[in-house]
Amino acid sequence: DALETAGCVTPEHGWMPMHLSLWHDGRLAALAPAYVKGNSEGEFVFDHSWARFAHARLALPYFPKLILAVPFTPATGPRLLVSPNVDCEWASTALARGVTKLIEQVGCSSAHVLFPTEQQARELGAAGFALRHGVQFHWHNAGYFSFEDFVGRFNSKKRNQIRRERRELDRQGIEIQVATGRDITEEIVEAMYGFYCDTVSKHYWGRQYLNHLFFHTVCSEMAHQIHIVVARDRRSRKPIAGAFNLLGPRALYGRYWGACEERPFLHFNVCFYAAIEDCIARGLELFEPGAGGEHKVARGFEPTLTHSAHYLRDPRLDAAVRDFLHEESRALTDHVSEWHERPVLRSRGENGGG
Repeated sequence: DALETAGCVTPEHGWMPMHLSLWHDGRLAALAPAYVKGNSEGEFVFDHSWARFAHARLALPYFPKLILAVPFTPATGPRLLVSPNVDCEWASTALARGVTKLIEQVGCSSAHVLFPTEQQARELGAAGFALRHGVQFHWHNAGYFSFEDFVGRFNSKKRNQIRRERRELDRQGIEIQVATGRDITEEIVEAMYGFYCDTVSKHYWGRQYLNHLFFHTVCSEMAHQIHIVVARDRRSRKPIAGAFNLLGPRALYGRYWGACEERPFLHFNVCFYAAIEDCIARGLELFEPGAGGEHKVARGFEPTLTHSAHYLRDPRLDAAVRDFLHEESRALTDHVSEWHERPVLRSRGENGGG
């Protein structure tokens, strides 16, 4: 709602809201966030090659398409919100059937359900959607009592590296604060928006999807679900870096980061270590820091499969995409297996706690 109210998500930007409701015997059974898309930006499940194939090889228009997703948010969660008294599998099957008819009526080439739960993905697959996997790096809480307890799981080389990176901020005179709820001040919101804009401008592929109004809207209307890590210079009290996260009942979701100064190990501490330490203190099960980044494995994150489900109206395009997904899935599975075999955590034979 904040994205739409603030004007970040509009038809002019390629996002036309068309949220779906599922009714049974006159009662609302389920809801799904959905958008008619005129491009593939801000989705994080990349289908640019599918669009090129449709245009160049099949002479088919790929846009508009329908996506069931949260804009700009590569975080796993239910994409079909089901009433407590409704069977979830029935709802997923009914949604799949309804969506296939809907895209024919509105003239969309395809429907894409992005970052659903594994269970919802399986249910959509059983209803005829093609399933796709991606990889993110997630931190899982193994019942840690403290950050040092977490560090104790690593081999000695990695333990010393992480401790050294943490000490470095103190040596540089940098303090870290975690702000949620009433602790999120106007100063912090303004600083975080500036960090976000600065990060976007530094990369040629950057896109400024969010505006000033959005940051102020979410930080005022859902402050207790906003989690901002701020790094300050100890002498001047000036914010020099920040990470913008979303706080759920069982998980933390990392979204944006930025800094106005380049300092050694600042990124690791603000984006990873402070968030992990706070997850342990809050008893959260999971930390999803966002898309990309194999470097996260060395800091305690594990490669984790994500899911999406796709329905393509044209049988030729559907067949080509399913062939592609078969090969992609096989390569992805092999790659994840290699990651899990890397000796990052301490071996069973090494002495020590954790």
